[in-house]
Amino acid sequence: QVQLVESGGDLVQPGGSLRLSCAASGLFNGIYFMGWYRQAPGKQRELVASIFRGSSTNYADSVKGRFTISRDNAKNTVYLQMNSLKPEDTAVYYCKANIDLIAYWGQGTQVTVSS
Repeated sequence: QVQLVESGGDLVQPGGSLRLSCAASGLFNGIYFMGWYRQAPGKQRELVASIFRGSSTNYADSVKGRFTISRDNAKNTVYLQMNSLKPEDTAVYYCKANIDLIAYWGQGTQVTVSS
């Protein structure tokens, strides 16, 4: 059974940094797409950043220059380095991965940016 397990969410002050991790476990052949989404209270879930197997990346305009997505294919893990965090970055962050043509979601990790 394939699972995605996220970690790294926390309470941080504005201007601070966090690093989120998402590890895929189970039996599978390959991971094509990995991405981070977020959902704030009362808002729709939105794509934050994505990375494809060939390391091509994509970012939401609101996080460009502040967030960096990366992946370790040997560990089946994707990371999201978040710098210069703002209160509007507060949300539950979800990892998504397309594994063997099937989309999987993690359980979510809370990021709160507040003084």
